[in-house]
Amino acid sequence: MIRAALVLLALLLFGATKIPAERTLEAAHRALHLRGVDFNLGLREQIGQTGFVAALSGFRSVVADVLFIEAHGAWEETDWARMLLLFRQVTTLQPRAVLFWDVAAWHMAWNASAAAINDPKQPRLALRVKAQREYFALGKDFLEAGIRNNPEKPQLYEALARLYRDKYNDHAHASDYFARAAELPGAMSYDRRFAAYELSYCDGRELEAYEKLRALYDAGPKERSPTLIKRLKLLEENLNVPPGRRIPDVLR
Repeated sequence: MIRAALVLLALLLFGATKIPAERTLEAAHRALHLRGVDFNLGLREQIGQTGFVAALSGFRSVVADVLFIEAHGAWEETDWARMLLLFRQVTTLQPRAVLFWDVAAWHMAWNASAAAINDPKQPRLALRVKAQREYFALGKDFLEAGIRNNPEKPQLYEALARLYRDKYNDHAHASDYFARAAELPGAMSYDRRFAAYELSYCDGRELEAYEKLRALYDAGPKERSPTLIKRLKLLEENLNVPPGRRIPDVLR
C-alpha cells in the first residue's frame, strides 16, 4: 500500500512539471481544430483511478499502449464488450494515433459483426442482423471520430470508404470518402480510381463516373488496370458512347 502511494506521488510530481507543456500543446491542437484529451471525471470513469493518475502525470501513451494490448487479448477471447470499452479508452487517451482508430473500427465492423451474424447462441436471424448492424455502426463511429481528430490523414477516410462499400453497400458515400482521401498528402495512388469505380455503381451518376474513368484512362498506361477498363467499357455501352470515342477493344 505504501509502495503504491509512493508511486502515485512520484507520478503526480513528475506530471506537475509536464502539465504546463502539455497544456500548451493542447492549445495548439485546439487552434488546429483538433480534439485533445479532456481530463475530466468522464475520462476518470473510463480508465480507472490508476490509469487516470498516470495519464494526468504525462504517461498517456504508455497507458494507451497497455490498454491496446489488453484490447487485443479481449479480441482473442471474443469478449466484444470489453474490447469496445478498451478501444474507447485507448482512442480517448491517444486521439492523434491513427492506428488505434483504424484497428478499433476494423475489430468492430469486421470481426465483432461477423461473430454476431454467425452467433450459434442466437437462433433468430433478425436479432443477429440487428447485432451485426450495431457493430457496423460502432466501427463507423470510431472512424468518424478518428477523422475529426485527424482530418489531414488519408488512411481513415479510406477505411471509412471501405466500410461503406463492403458493409453498407453504399457506393455514393464510398466514392466520396475515397475521393476525399485522394486529395490528401500521403494518399494511396489507387484512391482516385476507387472513387471513380464506386461512382460507376451509383444510379444517375453514370456520366460523371464515365468522365472520371476516361480521364484516368487517358492519363496513361499505368492507370489502365483491368478493373478500370472493364467498368469503362460497361459505361460506354450503357451511355451509348459513339464507337469512334470508345477505348480499344484489345487490352494492352
